[in-house]
Amino acid sequence: MPINITMPALSPTMEEGNLSKWLVKEGDKVSPGDVIAEIETDKATMEVEAVDEGTVAKLVVPAGTEGVKVNALIAILAGEGEDAAAAAKSGGGAAPKAEAPKADAPKAEPPKEAPKPAAAAAASPPAKAEPAPVANGHAAGDRVFASPLARRIAKDAGVDVTALTGSGPHGRVVKVDVEAAIASGGAPAAKAPAGAPSAPAPAPKPMSDDQVLKLFAEGSYELVPHDNMRKTIARRLVEAKSTIPHFYLTLDCELDALLALRTQLNAAAPMKKTEKGEVPAYKLSVNDMVIKAMAMALMAVPDANASWTDSAMVKHKHADVGVAVSIPGGLITPIIRHADEKTLSVISNEMKDLASRARSRKLKPEEYQGGTTAVSNLGMFGVKDFAAVINPPHATILAVGAGEERAVVKKGEIRIATVMSVTLSTDHRAVDGALGAELLGAFKRLIENPMGMLV
Repeated sequence: MPINITMPALSPTMEEGNLSKWLVKEGDKVSPGDVIAEIETDKATMEVEAVDEGTVAKLVVPAGTEGVKVNALIAILAGEGEDAAAAAKSGGGAAPKAEAPKADAPKAEPPKEAPKPAAAAAASPPAKAEPAPVANGHAAGDRVFASPLARRIAKDAGVDVTALTGSGPHGRVVKVDVEAAIASGGAPAAKAPAGAPSAPAPAPKPMSDDQVLKLFAEGSYELVPHDNMRKTIARRLVEAKSTIPHFYLTLDCELDALLALRTQLNAAAPMKKTEKGEVPAYKLSVNDMVIKAMAMALMAVPDANASWTDSAMVKHKHADVGVAVSIPGGLITPIIRHADEKTLSVISNEMKDLASRARSRKLKPEEYQGGTTAVSNLGMFGVKDFAAVINPPHATILAVGAGEERAVVKKGEIRIATVMSVTLSTDHRAVDGALGAELLGAFKRLIENPMGMLV
């Protein structure tokens, strides 16, 4: 029987991916372990292997298709001895298509001819008093007919739908009616009765795409669609700033002792043979030493090596340090696992490998997901100091500025020292102010006394 191949979930958080390339064509035979496609996730391009043996009967989703949902059908295999054409027809069917947007309101029905008034009876009973009519053609207390979308827009804008005359079928208030009222500044929300508790003001909403584009002259811009990486970065930044109560701690670290030790260690690096000839076995950077210092500081202040959950505090046994790496179109944070246990040379070489594969989008999900903290260094761009956004589930992130010569006062005398400003962004739910200050103090001691990172 036909074998369906579906879009795999290449990471725990993956919801959709781009099918960037097929490495097989219809009619090809595949075996378990054969690479059949390349899938682009939010952070990396990964190869997909066949898990069954058979003949490719149909490629349902063309190469280059974006936003393919996890578990959506992407191809059909014909089993051994099965006709490929028949398998293609009897397979799981075509890939799911995007649903057409639903109309705001049902289509208007043709107006029905109103019934002709009957002749008045000679002795008709007196008519009952009718309630006073109100706007929208409804009596007081009657239900107001409005589409759900119209009600939501009206609520957000503070417009009273009962004061509107609907243009939809049977007088129903629809989206255009509410938008017209908003544009004219009319139909304010009805006032609450005296003594009634006032409703909270609606939360401000970001401008819509159309509202943004109206601010710019037509033809003065081009639209570049977001890729999966940029969408994920935007979503996680909004999540972080919306749900994590950030606070920030900044202090200065003197780098002269660290720079001198770095020079000595690099000069003592043994040589190794490569395709390019003999090269040093390692070349330490200031960032490598920052990673090590942050990891050791977390182990010295274990209560700060934590992650917040609603039910419990997650206390980590090792320091796994994520390092922000800029790549085309965004950034990614590969992780140095157990950085507290690794030597500076191991951290340096591992970081170079991770950064190289990050820029070519070849990292595996386990190489950039998780971690217990992160480091973001903009010192190489001359940035003096900045505050970074925490990357959940971390409770801290260290923003590192440039090392620069500054005048410092020591024992009443002004001297020149190389100083680096660092800012610790902290999740106040997991790390309080005093604890954050203790962590930053431990980091400063290691940076200013770097021999401590070698023992």
